[in-house]
Amino acid sequence: MTVPQTSAPYRFPVAARYAGMESSPLKDIFALAAREDVVSFAGGIPDPELFDLQAVAACYEWVLSQQGHRALQYGVSEGEVELREQAARRLSRDLPTDASQIRVTSGSQEGLFVLAQALLEPGDVVLVESPTYLAAVQAFAVHGARMIGVDTDDDGVVPEALEEAILTHRPRMAYLIPTFQNPTGRTMPVARREAVADVLLRTGVPLVEDDPYGALSFTGGTWAPIASLPGMGERTLLLNSMSKLMSPGVRIGWIRAEGPVLDTLAVAKAAISMQSSVVDQLTVARYLETADLDAHVATVSGVYRERRDAMASAIAPVLPPGAHVTHPDGGMFLWAALGEGYDAQRILADAVEAGVAYLPGWSFFADHPDHSTMRLSFVTHSPEVIEDAVGRLGEVIAQHPQR
Repeated sequence: MTVPQTSAPYRFPVAARYAGMESSPLKDIFALAAREDVVSFAGGIPDPELFDLQAVAACYEWVLSQQGHRALQYGVSEGEVELREQAARRLSRDLPTDASQIRVTSGSQEGLFVLAQALLEPGDVVLVESPTYLAAVQAFAVHGARMIGVDTDDDGVVPEALEEAILTHRPRMAYLIPTFQNPTGRTMPVARREAVADVLLRTGVPLVEDDPYGALSFTGGTWAPIASLPGMGERTLLLNSMSKLMSPGVRIGWIRAEGPVLDTLAVAKAAISMQSSVVDQLTVARYLETADLDAHVATVSGVYRERRDAMASAIAPVLPPGAHVTHPDGGMFLWAALGEGYDAQRILADAVEAGVAYLPGWSFFADHPDHSTMRLSFVTHSPEVIEDAVGRLGEVIAQHPQR
């Protein structure tokens, strides 16, 4: 057999939807986070020192000793019943839910891909907050959807702008993160949630509600999902995840839905990965049954609150006049807009050289990006490290005067 000689290395043909995607913002986040010479605020990466390691290890040991043969076997696409029951129990605090309404996914990121596979056709419009979670945009885009950003303010998406976008674009669905939003950290007040629900109900547009951070409250307050409002449960796909509460390594989340779409989600899940890891599902179920997750989350949230305070105090004096920075009541992220004339992407290279990294905000916009913005996660590092690194970041920003 003669192998043809070429001057260039072979390039495997890829689908058009992935053309030009040799990298991704998520891949770049983890690359920055792995650099030992850089204090990275780029990723929403929990501090491993806060993991409930002893309790999680005990749950794995129990599952493998008591249910080992089942745990290491294939499972069902819908998810193991014990985990679905525990997920339904937690959701029922705000929204009556039973196990049959839960579909387990390998984290909420896979959940986004599963629902995109199940719901979207090429050319469909998805309305998203401006800005929004960048990996959701990616998941929807590779299925051929077109994202339209809807105006937001400090209370989240603006209802009037949402209704106007619906009337103009006739979207397939809206995707929102109402509580401790990624990337801004903003939270919709109850009145805003009710106004948004009213728009969606009147226009008949279904909602994908992403809630991976809602339990990480710094005030002790909690916010019921939009899905819990009258009429919204049946027209909302609600995503939750254990990644930020227990451990991202177990890759377990779920979608809550009602009606025939549950069967479609199971079929889509089966086509993508057959089922999520059974041993991880049973371990998470055991953890939710036997451990005090609420107490653990309260401890973690207290630490995160101290780190938010450290970042907020450190960053305020180093931002240029007219800059705007959020002060989140929970979650993992702070959002800074430096103002017109600044380019956070251009500043990043010098920041990394100074040993500090963040994520430029432009990648979180479906359209019309604000290049002056940056997302900073405060959860991974101690207050002392945060204060030192933000000080160095401020020196870098000062070296890039407004254009």
